[in-house]
Amino acid sequence: MKACRECKRLIEDSNTCPACNSEELSERFSGLLIVLDAEKSEIAKIAEVKAPGRYAVNVK
Repeated sequence: MKACRECKRLIEDSNTCPACNSEELSERFSGLLIVLDAEKSEIAKIAEVKAPGRYAVNVK
């Protein structure tokens, strides 16, 4: 599993982020944030997540 350095979305089987089309991926990340409803989630607002999905908290 890799994390996008731009939007922090977690990606399993690709070398390009499907959310932001970035190729800046890293296997070094920590934390996991799962967003089901980005509109209603207070944590998603703090993390600046705008779409449902799995995100890394910190990407190195």
